[in-house]
Parts: sequence; C-alpha cells; structure tokens
Amino acid sequence: MACSSEPDSSALLFIAMNGQITPALASLVVQTQVFFTMALAAYLSGERVRPFQAVALTITAAGLALIVAHTDASTTPIGLALVLAAALSWAAGNIVIRSTPNVDMLGYVVWASMFSIVPLMAASFVLEGWPAIRDGIAQADAATWGAVLWQAFGNTLFGYAVWGWLLSRYPVASIAPMSLLVPVFGIAASAAWLGEALQPWKLEAMALVLAGLFVNLMWPKLAAARRARVAASTVV
Repeated sequence: MACSSEPDSSALLFIAMNGQITPALASLVVQTQVFFTMALAAYLSGERVRPFQAVALTITAAGLALIVAHTDASTTPIGLALVLAAALSWAAGNIVIRSTPNVDMLGYVVWASMFSIVPLMAASFVLEGWPAIRDGIAQADAATWGAVLWQAFGNTLFGYAVWGWLLSRYPVASIAPMSLLVPVFGIAASAAWLGEALQPWKLEAMALVLAGLFVNLMWPKLAAARRARVAASTVV
C-alpha cells in the first residue's frame, strides 16, 4: 500500500462515490488522513500524541459519528468505510514521503502509479466486468477523456507531486493546513454542480470535522503566537 498509496486512495474514493457516499461528504471524511498520519507516526516512530491532538480527534470523531447516524441510500456504511480506507492509504503515503527526504516526487508518483495498474485493473474486472469496461471506453465522450486527462496529469502527477514535494521540504505544520481547502472546494463544487442537498445534519457534521482538523493543525501556531505575545509583553 505504501508505494502506491496515492493512486489507491483516489481509486477507493471513486468506488465510494459511485452511489455509496456523496462527493461533499467524501471530500470531508478523507481529511481524516491527518489523524491516520498521526497514528502511524506514533506507532512507527514513537511520536507522542499531544493533548490538543486528542481533543481534535474527539471532535472529529463526533462528526463522523453524526454521519454514521444518518447513513441512508446516499451515504452508506460501506461508502464511509471506503473513504476511511482511502484516508489511511493517503496517510501511509505521507509517512513514506516524510521518511525519504529530498526524494524526486515526480518520479515517486510516476512509479507509485505504475505499481497501482495491476491491482486497479484487477479490481475493475472484478467489480465492473469486461463488458462495462469495453462499453465505457467505446462510449466515452470528450468530457470523459478530459476528466481522465485531468485525473492523470493535473490531479495525480501535478497535485500529488507538489504536495509530496512541499511535505518533504517544509514543516508539516506549515503545509498540512492547506488540506482544509479540500473539503471547502469539494462541498461547494458538489452543491453547485451536482445539486447536492446540504441538510442540517450534514452541515453539523462538516462543522465538527472541520473544527477538529482546525484544532489539530492550527493549535501549535496559535499557541506559539500566544507565547510570543506574552514574551514580548514581559520584555516591555
């Protein structure tokens, strides 16, 4: 999973969004990769989970519990489990990147994608079957091929390569908060382009998950700023 985690993460998301979970919720739940990354780092390298991180995880877990309590035809337990598996896969990739500083990220993503070809093709044959694959290729229009090209070059090669390059060269605390933009754009796009209804419980769950992510990612910066103000006032 580690060497091909980024493409595998996208594959699991696509499977989940095929009738198992809405795109808006998928873009939100996948951000639990932050907490999976913390857990893997604690398990593999002994990094200590700090109190504010435990609080953040509790808040986020409350948001996920709210989603579970409202699973229906549009958001199923299977869909939620697939997105959580995608988040775990993404977290595994983060750990690999952090353990190999100054790695050629474009080369990493290209080779990771190549390793993913065989298992993803096998999964497609099992889950969809050859007739669906054949008909999908034969009936694909310009918009479909445009989406394929964007996923291959824009999202995978460029997006993951830049994300990994930043993670490998700058402090995680400086880069990780950028992932908060994923659910913002995902939720807005799903509502605007797909007409996804945002019921009150969805908004509440989104607020809880985003609040947990915010506490985990921004608390160190806020605490450091407070200490700096206290130190400055003491000097004066």
